[in-house]
Formats: sequence, C-alpha cells, structure tokens
Amino acid sequence: MIQNRFSERVLGIEMSGIRRFFEAAKPDSINLGLGQPDFHTPEHIKEAAIQAIHDNQTGYTFNTGLFELREALSDKFRHDNNLEYSPEQIIVTAGAGEALHIALEALVDKGDRVLYQDPGFVSYEAGAVLAGGRPEGVTLDSNLHIDIEACKEQMDGARLFILNSPGNPTGAVESEETIKAIVEYGNDAGVTILSDEVYEHFVYDKNHYSAANYGDDVITVNAASKTYSMTGWRLGFLAGPDEYIEQCIKVHQYCQTCATSISQHAALAAYTGDQTCVREMKKEYAKRRELIYNGLTGLGFEFPKPEGAFYAFVPMDHETIQKIIDARVIVIPGDAFGINALNYARFSYAASREDITEALSRIEKVLR
Repeated sequence: MIQNRFSERVLGIEMSGIRRFFEAAKPDSINLGLGQPDFHTPEHIKEAAIQAIHDNQTGYTFNTGLFELREALSDKFRHDNNLEYSPEQIIVTAGAGEALHIALEALVDKGDRVLYQDPGFVSYEAGAVLAGGRPEGVTLDSNLHIDIEACKEQMDGARLFILNSPGNPTGAVESEETIKAIVEYGNDAGVTILSDEVYEHFVYDKNHYSAANYGDDVITVNAASKTYSMTGWRLGFLAGPDEYIEQCIKVHQYCQTCATSISQHAALAAYTGDQTCVREMKKEYAKRRELIYNGLTGLGFEFPKPEGAFYAFVPMDHETIQKIIDARVIVIPGDAFGINALNYARFSYAASREDITEALSRIEKVLR
C-alpha cells in the first residue's frame, strides 16, 4: 500500500486544526480565528526591503544571518530582555516556526519526552513528533497558568520543556516566580528550556520575563512577525549557548541555508528603527482586549482576562462554538490546541474594533 511508504513521524501528525476552519468559512465571515496582526508592516521597514532589492542584496547571506542584523538582535536582547547574547550566539531563521523546528531536531532523540503547556500552540506537539520525540502536555490551572509543582513532577526524566509566555492560545503571562522556578528546576534535572517569546511586546497588566535570565540551559526563540506585523516576511531567530548554536546551525543550513536576504534587511530596519509602531500596536490591542472581554463576559461567558498576546480563550461547548461559526464568525475550537482544551474556543482580537463589535453582535443574536 502507498501509505506504508510514508514515515511514521509524518503519519503521526495531522494538518493544523486552525486552517480547516478558514477553508470551511462562509462568505462574509468575520475572522476572529487568525493569529495575524491586521496592521500593515510599517513604512520604514518596507522601504528598507525595497532599497535592498535596488541595491541587489538578493543573494545568500551567512547561514547564521546578516552580521549587522545579529548585532542588532544582540542589542535588542540586551535592551529588552537583560540578556547577553553575542551575534555568534544567534541564528536568523525563516520565522519562529523554523527556529522551533531546528531546535527540536538538534536536541531531541527518538523517544525523548518533550513537555509543553496544554492548551498550547499547535506546532509544539507536531514538532516534537516530527523530531522523533514523545510530546506530553503540562496541564494548566483554572486560570490557564502553569502549576509549578505539577510541572516539576513531569519534568523529571524529560529532555525539553517548551515554555510559551505570553501564551498562545491562552493569553496568559507567567510570573517571574513561575518562570524562574521552571528554569532552575529544569536545569537541575537536565531539562533544556525552549522559551518561545514571540508575543513579548504585547503584555498589558503584567511584565514579561525572559527565561534565559534564570539559567544557562535555555534557548530563546523570537520573531519579527508579531512585533512588527511581518508575518509574511518569515523572519525569526533563536539564541542560546555556543554548543547549542553549533548543532542547530547544522539543521538550519541543510533545510533553509539562510533566511530570505530581503527579509533580513527589512528586519534590520525594524530592530534599529523607530519603535513607535510597536507601542501604537500594543495600545490598540489593549483597547480591543477590553472590547472583546467586556462583550463576551456581558454575554455570560466567564474566562480569565487575557494578560498578553492577542487571544481570549473562552470555555464553551461545541454546540455553542458551532452556532458562532454558523453566525459567520470564525473562532478556533479548543481541540486544535490540546486534549485539555476540548471545551474552549480561541478568539483573536488581532482584528479591527469594527469587526469585533460586529462579531459580538452576531454572537449575541444567535445565543439569545
């Protein structure tokens, strides 16, 4: 049979549960499912990319990325995260997705346990399977935060813990106490922490803490995608100890060679240019957060107020979710994010206030 010609790894995963809802969406649907900023990429970033094309900066770069960009990212880590990563400890990748992939491929052997928050981002489980590992969700508490003691028990004997704060799909931001405890215990237990921090600049009532401040056995993953509304540019990066970078670059050079040169020049402008655009996006997301939280709680839903990113993770049964989708509002059922998310739906407020208001109106009509 043809099926037998495929690897067990690829047969062990499914297509993203997020994408199938876009394909089945009715015309005139309002999309509160997509985790993509609705802002345009800022002009100075686009202009830098256009200039790079005119300057014929269209060839390969170093495998690790443009040195000037890695210098800028080193400065960014120092300024934003209080982390000392040299340019040699940074790899520029084709989005955070590739950064996660090469880290998993470099660190995980067949049968290794890979822990991640459940509910958690869809790529973590699938990425672990593709690397030959055994994914294992860490159950969150009723407020969608990590239970430190329960997490410590699961870390014993694990190879890797993928930590995501601010979290997708939960919108939760972990405290400094939690992140410090996880990193310190993990490092003592021989567990590497892979810290996905792509939503770091969208934190509303709390502070963001980078895991690498609390231990040496940490790899940090980030991207320009959300911060600068550059999702389609596919520009991410990872940073970590020298020995990890040495192994990760092997995977990167054979699957990607280098991130797109034009995107790297655009990212250089993003990280070295005016940061007003980031502050303005955060300010607007905060207003949208209030709108969607007040609207949904006003309809009787109870859920923790999002602390970061741009998602509300709302308990509701499948019948209610289907009614909302039938009302031409796209949301993502929780089962796309893990076995502990079956009776939830993710609402993205990376949509205009006008769209959110209309979506809430449609939801109210079908539920009342």
